[in-house]
Amino acid sequence: MPHIRPYRPGDESALASICLRTAASGDDATGLLEDDDIWASMFVLPYLEHDPAFASVVEADDGELGGYIVAAADTDAYESWFAETWWPRFAQRWPEPTQELTPQDGLLRYAYSRRGGLNPHAAGYPAHLHIDLLPELQRHGFGRRLIETLQRHLREAGITGLHAVPSADNAGAVSFYERLGFTRLTREPGIVVFGIEL
Repeated sequence: MPHIRPYRPGDESALASICLRTAASGDDATGLLEDDDIWASMFVLPYLEHDPAFASVVEADDGELGGYIVAAADTDAYESWFAETWWPRFAQRWPEPTQELTPQDGLLRYAYSRRGGLNPHAAGYPAHLHIDLLPELQRHGFGRRLIETLQRHLREAGITGLHAVPSADNAGAVSFYERLGFTRLTREPGIVVFGIEL
């Protein structure tokens, strides 16, 4: 029976694979970009380095990982670190595009635009999360249990609010947050922002 456990060093490649296989609004994003590694380098690996205490995984009996949740406890501090420390490591590999001609260009321009203090929801809901489960683990309660695990860890750390930003076209994710009691804060082009007080 799959179970939830804390992230451990050595899980990175498995979590990067899960990220890629769910990055297209829950579907496999393999081949959508020129370089598949961009997804994990933006949406899972930096969280493991910056806030490892808030990362949990779903592990099967055979040791295979099928899902995870990662979070930044302080969104403004995390975004500053991402801009100043994490993302510059990739400047040579993925230079900032001058135009937005491809999906990869759009994602990279977003990465280069990130800064602390830009998120209007960080004051009321300082933490934010990313959660991904492979299809075979969906609809079995693991998503809810991952969220509950994260909420417990954040409360223990004195964090008072949490937000999530699923794609607007990911109907499953939108309904997931609604079922878990998150409040819809705003809808912006391409995204919906949900928040919950802790």
